[in-house]
Amino acid sequence: MAKSNAPFTELSMFDLRGKQSVRATFKLSQKAIDAIGLVAVHMGIKQKSLFDHIIEDHAALDQLARTIRIRRFKQLDRKQKTFVLSRRTIEALTAISKTYNMPRDALVEYSIKKLESVIQSEKIRHKERKKLAGNLESRFNDVLSLYRESVMTLGEDDPFCRHLEKLIDHMRRTAEDVDAFLEKSKVLEDF
Repeated sequence: MAKSNAPFTELSMFDLRGKQSVRATFKLSQKAIDAIGLVAVHMGIKQKSLFDHIIEDHAALDQLARTIRIRRFKQLDRKQKTFVLSRRTIEALTAISKTYNMPRDALVEYSIKKLESVIQSEKIRHKERKKLAGNLESRFNDVLSLYRESVMTLGEDDPFCRHLEKLIDHMRRTAEDVDAFLEKSKVLEDF
């Protein structure tokens, strides 16, 4: 029985080791640094998970490495930034870097560029959300008017009015949440 558990234990330890966090410093363009931060904050994804997603895929990283032009990369104005990544992500970066004799910084920079399409898509959605938020305010005012009319007709203690009052409270909290989300999303407007 102990023999059948041994491979599972080794596999589990290997998997756990791959998820272990390590710090790594890269020299990246400000646009890449901003992109990783923006996507992480806006979408509520940890930067480590984001890096795991965009870098850990060996086949995609290998394909990306074939397209990078080092001369163009070296012309970028870059600054150092430290990130927390999984050990598996660092190992994938290192392996591809050695295979193509390419700096890890270049692989990270161009991997992050893949996020630009996500950001542009979210930017469009942000504009639509702002328009819809205006409609939300007008609908809220309609319900508020209905509540006032109901109170005048039925009285404040009427069950119908109490239910409308609960709806208004819920709508107010939801509108505040929407406003907070839109405020947090304003960073998309300048990207």
